[in-house]
Amino acid sequence: MTSTDANPRATTIAVEEHWMPGWLEDALGRLPDSLRDESLVLNHRGDESSRLTDLGAGRVAAMDAAGVDLALVSLTPPGIGPLAPAEAIAMSRAVNDAVTDAVRAHPDRLRALASLPLAAPDAVVAELERAVAAGAVGVMVHGRIGDRALDDPAYDGFWDAATQLGTPVSIHPQIAPAGTRADSYSGFDDIVSLGLATFGWGWHIEAATAALRLMLRGTFDRHPDLQIVLGHWGELLPFWSDRTNSLARAAGLDRSISDYVRDNVVITNSGMMSPTLLRHALEITTPDRIVYSTDYPFQRPSASDLDELLTCLPDDDARTAFRGGNAQRLYRLRDLPPGEAESRR
Repeated sequence: MTSTDANPRATTIAVEEHWMPGWLEDALGRLPDSLRDESLVLNHRGDESSRLTDLGAGRVAAMDAAGVDLALVSLTPPGIGPLAPAEAIAMSRAVNDAVTDAVRAHPDRLRALASLPLAAPDAVVAELERAVAAGAVGVMVHGRIGDRALDDPAYDGFWDAATQLGTPVSIHPQIAPAGTRADSYSGFDDIVSLGLATFGWGWHIEAATAALRLMLRGTFDRHPDLQIVLGHWGELLPFWSDRTNSLARAAGLDRSISDYVRDNVVITNSGMMSPTLLRHALEITTPDRIVYSTDYPFQRPSASDLDELLTCLPDDDARTAFRGGNAQRLYRLRDLPPGEAESRR
C-alpha cells in the first residue's frame, strides 16, 4: 500500500471494464455492410480479442496486476445496438445471463452493467428489471440506436424505470453515422479515418452530444435523481461549459448545463491518467462525482499509475473516494470482506 491511502484496506473499483462474447461478435459481423459497425476491428488489435472474451481466470489475473479489486464489466461497442429488434431482445438476455454467471463464479471480483435491447423500446424496461433482479448494478447504453437518439420519447419508460430502480446509466461512445463519417472523418488511410471517427475524436463527440440532448430534452428535470456516467473525463462536456451554458439559456432551461453536469453526471477517467484532466474535472465538479476506471483491455494502467494520479487529489478522503468509495455508493456495492483487498496488494 502507498501513503496515498487513507484506509489500509481501501478498495479499488474500476467501473468501465469491457468484454465481448465471441458469439455476439459473430452476430454483429454477419450484419450487412450498411449496419455493420466498423469499430469492431478495434477489438482485434494485439491481444484485445482474447482479453475481451475472458471473464474468468485471465480477467482476474489482469485485475490483480492492475491493483483492481472489483471490476464492473460491460459490453464493448457497439454492444447490442445494431441488431434488429427480435435479435436484440434475444441477445441482450443471453449477454446478461452470461455475465451474471461470471459474477456468480467470481462474486468478490466482478459486477455487471446490463445490456438492453434499445432497438426494441417496448422490451427495454422488462429486460432492465430482469437484469437488475439478477444482480446487475448499472446499465451501459450508447447514445443512438439507428436513427433514434436516447432522448427520443420512445425511451421515456426506460428513464422512468432507471430512476425508480436507482440504476446508474453509463453512456458509452459509439461511431458516428455513415454520413457524418463521410463528411467529417474520411479522406485519410483506413486506420487514420477510423481512428478519427472513434477513439481519437468522433466517439467522444457522439457521447457528449447524447448527454447534452438528454439535458436539453428535460430528462433530468423530470428525473432529478437520475445519474448518468460519462467516461474519458466527461466526454469533453466539462471543457466547454461556457458555450453549453449559453445553449441552456437559449433552450429556456432553468438550470445551466454545468448544473446538470454537477448534479446528474458522474465522471470516470476511462484509463486516461492525466493529472491535468483530473484537475480540470475538479474545477467543474466535486471529488464525490468522479470514479476510477481502466477501460480494460484497451487501456491498462498499472497500480502505480493509479497511485501517482491519486497524489493529485486534494486529500486522503478524496483519494479513497476516487479509488472506490464513490463507486461503492453510486452502484450500491457491498464492501469486500475485511482484509481481502489488502491480501491482493
